[in-house]
Amino acid sequence: MPRPLARRAAAVLGATALTVLTAACGAAPDADPAAKAADGGTSAGSATSASEFGGMDKLVAAAEKEGALNVIALPPDWANYGEVIAAFEAKYPEIEVKSENPDASSADEIAAVKSRKGQDRAPDVLDLGIAFARSGAEEGLFAPYKVAAWDSIPDTQKDADGRWYNDYGGYVSIGCDAARIKVCPETFADLLKPEYKGKVALNGNPTKSGSAFGGVFAAALANKGSFADIQPGIDFFGELKKNGNFIPVESTPATVEKGETPISVDWDYLNAGYADQFRSKGVDWKVAVPSDGVYAQFYSQAVNKDAPHPAAARLWMEFLYSPEGQNLWLKGYARPVLLPAMTEDGTVDKDAVTKLPAVEGTPSFPAPAELDTAKATLAEKWDKAVS
Repeated sequence: MPRPLARRAAAVLGATALTVLTAACGAAPDADPAAKAADGGTSAGSATSASEFGGMDKLVAAAEKEGALNVIALPPDWANYGEVIAAFEAKYPEIEVKSENPDASSADEIAAVKSRKGQDRAPDVLDLGIAFARSGAEEGLFAPYKVAAWDSIPDTQKDADGRWYNDYGGYVSIGCDAARIKVCPETFADLLKPEYKGKVALNGNPTKSGSAFGGVFAAALANKGSFADIQPGIDFFGELKKNGNFIPVESTPATVEKGETPISVDWDYLNAGYADQFRSKGVDWKVAVPSDGVYAQFYSQAVNKDAPHPAAARLWMEFLYSPEGQNLWLKGYARPVLLPAMTEDGTVDKDAVTKLPAVEGTPSFPAPAELDTAKATLAEKWDKAVS
C-alpha cells in the first residue's frame, strides 16, 4: 500500500464489504505440456477456473512445475503483502515469488504487461486500482478467471467475465505524528489551520497513485463536491499548497519515520500499519478517518493474459481469495472483499476485525463513468493547481 507511488485510481465498494520498466532478458518459453491438465483438459493459460483445469490438485502440481510467480508493485508493508507472499511460499515451497519494483504504480504495472508481452519476466498477476483494472480489461490485457470463492464476491465488486475482481480496501484517513504535532487534525477542514504549515502530504501524485487519488476525492466530498465533481478536492489541495501547508513530498514509511511528512492523507490500513511499525521508534502515529470526507476504495486483482507462469498465477488468485489470504489482509488492517461471507460462515479472524480503524458515517461510491471523469480532470488540472 506504504506503497510509495501508491498506485491506483478509485474503486467501487460494496457497503457491506467495507467493504517501463527495463527490458526483460529472454523470451517466455513455449507453453509447457505440464501446464495442461493430466486428463487432457484446458491449458492453464486458458482455464477460467480451477475445475476447468482439472481441479486444485492439478493446478497446484502445474504451478509447482512452473516453479515461479512474477509479481510487481507489491510493497511488503502495504496491507500486509510481506506476510501474504511469505505465507504463499510456505504453503507452496516449490514456487518462488519473484517480486519486482515494489514501489511501482498501477500505470507502471499496465506498462510492464504491454512492454514485456512474450517475455519470461512479464508480470503474472496484477494488483490494480479499479480504474486501471477496468481499462486493462477493456484493452484485452487480462485473462478471465473465476476463483473458487467467486460466488461470494459481490456483483458490484467484480467484472462479470472474471477479468478483474476487488480484493481488499479501506478508507481515506489522516495520519499524524503526535510526538511532533501538538494537536493532530481529524478533518479536512482542520488541515487548513496555520499550525500545519509545511506538514501535510499525500502518498504520491493522484494522477498515478490510488491512495492520493482517494485523498483528493475525499477532500472533494468534504468541500461540497461529489463523485461527479472532483474539482473542489483539487481546489482544496491548491489552497493547502498556496498557504504552505501541503508539501509535494511523497509520504512513505521512511518520510514518516524521519518526520518529513508528519501529517499524511492515506489509506487507513497504511496509517494504522505505521502506528504499529514505528511505535518503538519514537513516532506516536495517530489515525483518524475524517468525518467530513468519508471515502472508501478497494483494489483489484487480475491475471495477465500472457502470463509466463499461468498456473502459478491462477493458484495465487485462489490463495488470495481463500480464508487464509483474506484474513492476512485483515491482519494488515485492510478490509477484505469476502468479509461479509466470512463473517457469516465463521472463518473470519474476529480479533483482527476489532482492530480496524473506527469509521463514522456511511461511505458512498462513485460510478464507473464518474471515475473516468475524475481521472481525466485530475490529469488536466492537478499539476496546475499545486505548482
